[in-house]
Amino acid sequence: MYVADSRGTPAPAVTPEPSAAAPGTRPGRRAALAPTVLALGTVSLITDVSSEMVAAVLPLYLVAGLGLSPLGFGLLDGLYNGVSALVRLAGGHLGDRFGRHKALAGTGYALSALCKPLLLLAHTLPAIGAVLALDRTGKGLRTAPRDALISLAAAPEDRGRAFGVHRAMDTAGALIGPILAFLILRGAADGYDAVFTVSACVAALGVLVLVLFVPGRPAPARPAAGADSTDSTDERVSLRASLGLLRGRDLRRTGLCALLLGLCTVSDGFVFLLLQRATGIADRWFALLPLGTAAAFFLLALPLGRLADRIGRTRVFLGGHLALLLAYGLLLAGGHHPWLPYAVLLLHGGFYAATDGVLMAAAAAAVPAEHRGGGLALVQTGQALARFAAALGFGAAWTFWGPRPALAVAAVLLAAAVALCVRLRPAAD
Repeated sequence: MYVADSRGTPAPAVTPEPSAAAPGTRPGRRAALAPTVLALGTVSLITDVSSEMVAAVLPLYLVAGLGLSPLGFGLLDGLYNGVSALVRLAGGHLGDRFGRHKALAGTGYALSALCKPLLLLAHTLPAIGAVLALDRTGKGLRTAPRDALISLAAAPEDRGRAFGVHRAMDTAGALIGPILAFLILRGAADGYDAVFTVSACVAALGVLVLVLFVPGRPAPARPAAGADSTDSTDERVSLRASLGLLRGRDLRRTGLCALLLGLCTVSDGFVFLLLQRATGIADRWFALLPLGTAAAFFLLALPLGRLADRIGRTRVFLGGHLALLLAYGLLLAGGHHPWLPYAVLLLHGGFYAATDGVLMAAAAAAVPAEHRGGGLALVQTGQALARFAAALGFGAAWTFWGPRPALAVAAVLLAAAVALCVRLRPAAD
């Protein structure tokens, strides 16, 4: 894996959503999660097995196998995380306009699945960059429609829990993926090619599960008393109207905090490379480093999602960045302490558990239902572009200054960004 004046034209009115307990539940007892959330969690679990198999070996494959410089890796890593921003707005808006969130998400998953075997043919920087760009195009198409389906299926007061469950299931795949990659690398003669082949087969299974088990539309929400129940018109779901959501103070501030903090976030690949340098971990164990992050994410996603529902999502979001800042501090301190890898990976996973789904739950509260996909895409796009710039900047800083000075600058900038975002956080949270 980010400031504005509060004056301006008001945002479109948010369509009221019911917060009453679901029929059949006892008073004071939380309703069961919607089947849409669990089905999408299963799709994400399978897909993340595929994606994390590749992500676990990609930094080492590019730097050690193909001999790319840190600047070249920064370019590819930024591309991998940032190019999806170019299509996220389109995916979110088209899903809203035509009511086809599932179709857009399925297209994105299918594109990413097709890219896995193409890595077998790509051995140069331009070729690998093109494959990764296509893969991230698929991610950009699917992310906002998928998160819109989750937020529309969950009760407003339960969105943190719903996103926490989804992210926990997603991260279960991230736990399995690196283990498979590690075992394949140790057992196959052409380890990298074998990883890419198995990854393609698993990704295809994820697309099949989405087609068969994810409902095309979330169950329609019951309008609150006095709410206008008329259907949204094409004019209301225009791209101009979606962009106009940024006039709303809460969504604007949420998006700007995500943008600012994203500019100060060191990407995962660099974190793992820095950890390897700080601890002397052998290359054969490198593919297991994402496993530590994924394990912490898996264990903390649901508890932190529930905590965000209770104490405020922006507070938990900023707290996650403080955990990341502490991880940077430990990497700067260095030393061959046996506990250092565990501490850094725990903090790194806690950062994702406190920010990934929590940010979407916070943004959903400031977006009307008919613009849910486009509104979430606005926040995701800003964050993705910021992380793209951060990867390029950190790769260049590493190349010219070295890893420790580059990380020190990133830590100082992140501390300043968190302090600023404390003042910028939405008043409603």
